[in-house]
Amino acid sequence: MALSNNELIKVTEKHVRSIFENEGSGHDWWHIHRVRSMALKLAQAEGADLFLVELAALLHDIDDYKLTNHSQPNKNTIEWLNACQVDQKLILIICNIIEGVSFKGAQVDTSTSNQECKVLQDADRLDAMGAIGIARTFAYGGSRSRALYDPAIAPISHDSFKSYQTSSAPTINHFYEKLLLLKDLMQTNTGKRLAEKRHEFMLNYLDQFYAEWDS
Repeated sequence: MALSNNELIKVTEKHVRSIFENEGSGHDWWHIHRVRSMALKLAQAEGADLFLVELAALLHDIDDYKLTNHSQPNKNTIEWLNACQVDQKLILIICNIIEGVSFKGAQVDTSTSNQECKVLQDADRLDAMGAIGIARTFAYGGSRSRALYDPAIAPISHDSFKSYQTSSAPTINHFYEKLLLLKDLMQTNTGKRLAEKRHEFMLNYLDQFYAEWDS
């Protein structure tokens, strides 16, 4: 028997939490939790479907290339939803939302006309900004043994997803290659408003970082 929407959300939350509970690269369960909460707030403000947004938010990282060792699109998402006896049409909808969420490089267009994807994309990107975004950026860099900063290595404006995903540049470069670009990529009015303060915080942080580096 197929699960109700509420039941599907509950079992999916438990499943995803079990996967990410001890993840140490900044893509842990609490990242999922924050993105879900923010996505639901944005969905309410922007008129997106709350159930689709919440389910996609819970599942949006289980096939992330940074965290998995498979190359099949949406493999873990599809297997989980099939195990829950979810209708194939809904599985396709959820996969389509998730596929549009990730940032893929400065010169790669990831805009979308899908309202649920807009909401989830903005929520995920807001969690990459501000104080938490900075903490997550250094957590990820440390988990990949990346240098904090190397003045000799300039940031790159990646023109393809492959170029972006294979980068091993110092963590500070990531601010210029992604984080500082996000404010102008927000797709919802609410997301644009919330991004302003977080963007300003990152600029102030970088000013302080360079002041200490050069002292």
